[in-house]
Amino acid sequence: MLGRRQYRIKVLQALYAYFQGGESRPEVAERNLLRSVDKFYELYYLLFSFLFEIIHFYSYRMEESKSKFYPTAEELNPNLKLLENRVLRQLQQNKNLLDALEKYKFSWSEEQQMVRKVYQKLKSSKDLAEYLNSGKTSYKEDQEYLEKLFRKLIAKSSDLQSYCEDRSIYWSDDFEIASGFLSKTIKLISENFGDQEILMALFIKDPEEEEKEDKKFLLDLFRKTIMGSDVMDRMIESRTQNWELERIALTDIILIKMALAELMYFSQIPVKVTLNEYIEISKQFSSHKSKSFINGILDKLATDLTEEKKIRKTGRGLMT
Repeated sequence: MLGRRQYRIKVLQALYAYFQGGESRPEVAERNLLRSVDKFYELYYLLFSFLFEIIHFYSYRMEESKSKFYPTAEELNPNLKLLENRVLRQLQQNKNLLDALEKYKFSWSEEQQMVRKVYQKLKSSKDLAEYLNSGKTSYKEDQEYLEKLFRKLIAKSSDLQSYCEDRSIYWSDDFEIASGFLSKTIKLISENFGDQEILMALFIKDPEEEEKEDKKFLLDLFRKTIMGSDVMDRMIESRTQNWELERIALTDIILIKMALAELMYFSQIPVKVTLNEYIEISKQFSSHKSKSFINGILDKLATDLTEEKKIRKTGRGLMT
């Protein structure tokens, strides 16, 4: 499910902890890397759990209103459009999702104040009123509203984000990415998406094979960057004569080393893809000046490696 860029970011984070001295044993750092990926998936499902909890609370309050001493006509005959949302029902009935929720056993019983806070925003939102009173019904409308509900009310809940960050150190940087993946899940579901289908299949054609290949990419990138670190230091020094490595930000050095590992050891990844990916990641994790520095150094090193015939790409359109 995770894209290659997210795997690169996970490797960057693990390598930063390793080179900074937070964990000196590569095998332990590697286990932490794999755990960080597992925790991402857990966060993805936790967000689904919270979405379902909000809908459950919405339904509960609807039933509760019927029991008032003097319920209004609207309270006695509420609009059930949200509860009957087609995409919501597909998700609530999906075995893959239900199995994951059962595995993690999320509970919101002690977080009802947070649940009520999001519910109040939902109940008073202009988007909900427009959805309930649109006078039409379609799968597309259901899909667009459910995605909007999640994106505007749940993904932007500072309380939920703080809760996730307090619950796991792995989630401090993952909340926004996981929220983006859940929004994408809702957008990609189709009317024929059955209750036995795998959510991950929305993103990749062969989830088992892709997961195997992605894990190999993740571990190979981590291991080869560590194994070639000393050689890469000398390569970087050769192109930064006016800089001492100690003066270059550790994040920048790691990004350059990861890019070098890809250029030299990942024969099926095009050079342009590698360079573009690390420049994009540097925009998120480095300063504006660092981005320009990394771009310049990588261009020079890629040229050096090409001239020394140390970059060998295989596959259709990649022969060098």
